[in-house]
Amino acid sequence: MIGVVVITLYPFLNVLAISLNESSDTVKGGITIWPRAFTWANYEQIFTFGGLIQGAKISVLRTLIGTILGVISSSMLAFVLSRHDFQARKFVSTYLALTMYVSGGLIPGYMLIRDLGLTNSFWVYIFPGMVVAFNVFIIRSFIDGLPYALQESAKLDGANDFTIYLRVILPLCKPVLATIALFVAVGQWNSWFDTYLYNGSNEKLTTLQYELQKVLQSTTTGNTAPRGDSVIQNMNRVSPQSVKMAITIIVTVPILVVYPFLQRYFVKGMTLGAVKA
Repeated sequence: MIGVVVITLYPFLNVLAISLNESSDTVKGGITIWPRAFTWANYEQIFTFGGLIQGAKISVLRTLIGTILGVISSSMLAFVLSRHDFQARKFVSTYLALTMYVSGGLIPGYMLIRDLGLTNSFWVYIFPGMVVAFNVFIIRSFIDGLPYALQESAKLDGANDFTIYLRVILPLCKPVLATIALFVAVGQWNSWFDTYLYNGSNEKLTTLQYELQKVLQSTTTGNTAPRGDSVIQNMNRVSPQSVKMAITIIVTVPILVVYPFLQRYFVKGMTLGAVKA
């Protein structure tokens, strides 16, 4: 286990060390888990870009809203598909499965988003990804493993389908919901290509990852940023490798902070003794 920890932890510490090391010294190589010539210049260079604060706000907002709505919508559909009395269960399941293998492509997808009026809108980050077939099937499989006697006993007590979903299914599905929430949150936080396609020209709706991608591009090419209010200066102070490592740390740390709060649900059994006598 110590060996596994070392193998998995070393790359992250190496990235952190390079991000905190002077660029002129980094090119010599040989950096392990501790910076040889400590400096904050790489991070200072990144945060001189004016669009990062607004981008961070949009990224946090889309991650929170997208995760909450994504988990709720996927779990509701999974609950419906887990019910054997739902007559269209097989058809809807087959339709969802097809979406995992067949895609309309980039151009038809863009035309659909444009015709729906979601371009230059915050909701383009939320609505297209609210229901993911893979997440639905994972949650449905978990619900299928729960004792159906729980739902029957709730019906005997006068609960309707929505009450069963809200008061019985959701509390018992905390482990799988936490897992799906982490999947969705990581996807929302790391996403930048949808910003490039739909909101790249709107400075108020660009995400942190999109702004960091522009910083990296500007550092690599040695050019200034495309917007006149944010200029990358003193490129000789940093190298593309150092900036890349610093960007990696910036986008990884928020997920590392959230992960411990969800980890306990991954292995915790929630149904022991839950069948009503």
